[in-house]
Amino acid sequence: MTTPAAHGFTTPLRLGLRANLAQFVMLVAVNALVGGMLGQERTVLPLLAETEFGLTGYTSALTFILAFGATKAATNYLAGTLCDRYGRKPVLVIGWLIALPVPLLLIYAPTWGWVITANVLLGINQGLTWSTTVIMKIDLVGPDRRGLAMGLNEAAGYLAVAATALATGYIAATHGLRPEPFYLGTAYAALGLGLSTLAVRETREHARLEAAAHTTRTDGRHHHLHAHLTNRQVFVQSSFREPALSAASQAGMVNNLNDGLAWGLFPLLFAAAGLSIAQIGVLVALYPAVWGLGQLITGALSDHTGRKPLITSGMLLQGGALAIVALSDSFTTWAVAAVLLGAGTAMVYPTLLATIGDVAHPSWRARSVGVYRLWRDSGFAIGALTAGLLADTFSIRTAVWAVAALTVTSGLIVAVRMYETHPPSPSGTSTGGHRFTPGQPPAGRRACHHLPLTGD
Repeated sequence: MTTPAAHGFTTPLRLGLRANLAQFVMLVAVNALVGGMLGQERTVLPLLAETEFGLTGYTSALTFILAFGATKAATNYLAGTLCDRYGRKPVLVIGWLIALPVPLLLIYAPTWGWVITANVLLGINQGLTWSTTVIMKIDLVGPDRRGLAMGLNEAAGYLAVAATALATGYIAATHGLRPEPFYLGTAYAALGLGLSTLAVRETREHARLEAAAHTTRTDGRHHHLHAHLTNRQVFVQSSFREPALSAASQAGMVNNLNDGLAWGLFPLLFAAAGLSIAQIGVLVALYPAVWGLGQLITGALSDHTGRKPLITSGMLLQGGALAIVALSDSFTTWAVAAVLLGAGTAMVYPTLLATIGDVAHPSWRARSVGVYRLWRDSGFAIGALTAGLLADTFSIRTAVWAVAALTVTSGLIVAVRMYETHPPSPSGTSTGGHRFTPGQPPAGRRACHHLPLTGD
């Protein structure tokens, strides 16, 4: 096994949040910049499609989300394989290099085709960088604080989405839709590349440490999930065969399907009701802001209460919030719906990622995360296409009703198919971590009766 020193570590490796706090905080900061790259589009681009490029059909206007979602979904799958083969840090750096031209393309785009190209690059950037920060945080913290780690990761990303959406809304209201709102994206890309190159360390050895200390789940639930699976086997288990993994994959897809709807059609719905660009910016930012802040609570909460209750109730809450959007026509009621939609998404988002970490073996966990994120972010593309067609054929509100019904159905599927992957711990857990010294067997191996290790 490669020694930690070869990867820039001068002290023995340990798993745990406290033991890896500096690197964890750095990765949180990097993922905030990843979210900011996405946030630069949330308020401005749907309005830009109509006012500057003359796209009056909803399906045509949502092609940028379709391009983004399809590219990001495919890149997520590739990112997991690349992280296992070449390490995490190189994938992260390449993702940021690809981000550099995105804001420039959006600023200078003479046709809508340039915007589509920018979103293809943005999808690759998001797939490589966000997937890798997820994988690296799971590597560092080990099994005890996986929900907390995912809550912090997703909170950083989506709070940055919200803050940037709000900022670009006000910038656009003051200076216009282009170019000023996209200057933020230029700064984010440069800073993200610099931090990832100079300050982030490789974490693949932490995953190997956890794999060496792996303990079988006592109820025999994961006896068929061996340490050595082919890419095809990982895809099949994560997508269809393994109940918790497959239930998480479908829930993730539906979650991002309704996010694609919110991203592409909500600004147009609000504008049609006569709201100002500044008001639209507030509503567009409110949903990811609650989503981001809520994950600071829900990720850690799932470590104590289990994953399944939060996922099931979160999907049902999202469906109810979308129904309120479809019924409403005022800023205040839409603000309430945005808060509820953000709360439901916060209950689901980090918990689904923690579920994947609970079940997938450390030796193929990065690939399983890639498969899950493939399905989850394909929801952007499916949502953009479905919502656009329904809105063009019927109305925006009909599209919202359809997605609300689909979201409730997804929650019921989780209730029936998913088992609890992280049973509640009556005694709490520790962030102290596990120690590893090169050339010695891992210390701290434990038979965990109520808290399953990764891939048990």
